[in-house]
Amino acid sequence: MSTNQAKKSEEKRLYILETSFDLVLQKGFVGVGLQELLKSCGIPKGSFYHYFQSKEAFGCELLEHYISDYQARLNTLWSNTHSAKDNLLAYFHKWIEDSAEQASWADRCLIVKLAAEVADLSEDMRLIMEQGTKRLVQHICRLIQQGMDDASMHIQADPAQTAQVLYQMWLGAALLSKLHKDKAPLYQAYRATEFMLNGCKAV
Repeated sequence: MSTNQAKKSEEKRLYILETSFDLVLQKGFVGVGLQELLKSCGIPKGSFYHYFQSKEAFGCELLEHYISDYQARLNTLWSNTHSAKDNLLAYFHKWIEDSAEQASWADRCLIVKLAAEVADLSEDMRLIMEQGTKRLVQHICRLIQQGMDDASMHIQADPAQTAQVLYQMWLGAALLSKLHKDKAPLYQAYRATEFMLNGCKAV
């Protein structure tokens, strides 16, 4: 395959991943049939298998693409000179509202959508999500440690444990928000986060 052909092939693969994202986000991985997926991307069935060995392989690449994009957005968000506390709160506020996007980060979170659905169906997809969430918690932990160092946060517990608790709280809030079609759980999680970063126990 020539360099030009390889470039076009990669562009097409990325096009399929990006085009199908909203469909999977809306209907779930299992809920989207291959024919519907192909139609949304405007490609014949044979071409799909040129880019992905199976639907599961497609799901793995979709998750990896999402996690990579998520990391890039985090890097941009946390590249400013604000305090660690302000950066962390800014991140969690994105879970509720994002003026630059049509929906919040919680609304467009593929982990929230797929975690329970595919964890028992695909070990490969589960591992990708597990590693992605572990890296995110590690990033949050480092930011908490920075906040303790610059005195913008007053955490009473271990930073790693606090980061894990925060992520679990926000993940649960995002699920409840979807269930009730109400952002109240996310706002409650935000207030609890503020309490925790100020050295208070969440209530």
